[in-house]
Amino acid sequence: MPRGARDTSPVQSRRCHSRELHERASGSAASIDPEARLAESGDLPGRPARPELVAPSSLKRRSSIQSDEGRAVLLHALAHIEFNAINLALDAVWRFPSMPVDFYLDWLKVAEEAHHFSLLNARLAEFGHAYGDFPAYDGQMAKRTRADVLACMALVPRTLEARGLDASPPIRKRLAQADDYALAAILDVILRDEIGHAVTC
Repeated sequence: MPRGARDTSPVQSRRCHSRELHERASGSAASIDPEARLAESGDLPGRPARPELVAPSSLKRRSSIQSDEGRAVLLHALAHIEFNAINLALDAVWRFPSMPVDFYLDWLKVAEEAHHFSLLNARLAEFGHAYGDFPAYDGQMAKRTRADVLACMALVPRTLEARGLDASPPIRKRLAQADDYALAAILDVILRDEIGHAVTC
């Protein structure tokens, strides 16, 4: 599969495709052509029709996570973060030509984020919802870094990973207080993996 091929599959299969991309690119099933240049589309590729993307200030205040609805909204927000991580990594693969092959292989290592998204979406289904059911913030990160590979490297793995590390422990504590140990355990997995990402950045 050539570098930067645009995946327009549904959200539910994106996690499987991201794993497959890395396996094929790191093996012999596909080659990476760093010099391939793709024409910029009018919009960012890979963005599904749902959820509705809004400015952070337009998001409604979340209900208490003591309620099922409050935890569903929280789960959706966390799943959105992980989906954005997948999309941003794949965006970097097709957007920036003439980089070392290891650059593309490293960005294709989104299997952990895909696994996180799967865990969160499965738990969200237990509350009768799926990713896309609630509005989500439009972070604009891919657009903001679209012309600068250094900005992409600085903002995406460092700033976003650091924010996740700061936010996870207090959220996990509140979930344990609400007796949602299943979601707390998912956050433990995510936090463990994000620490590994921050150490290697």
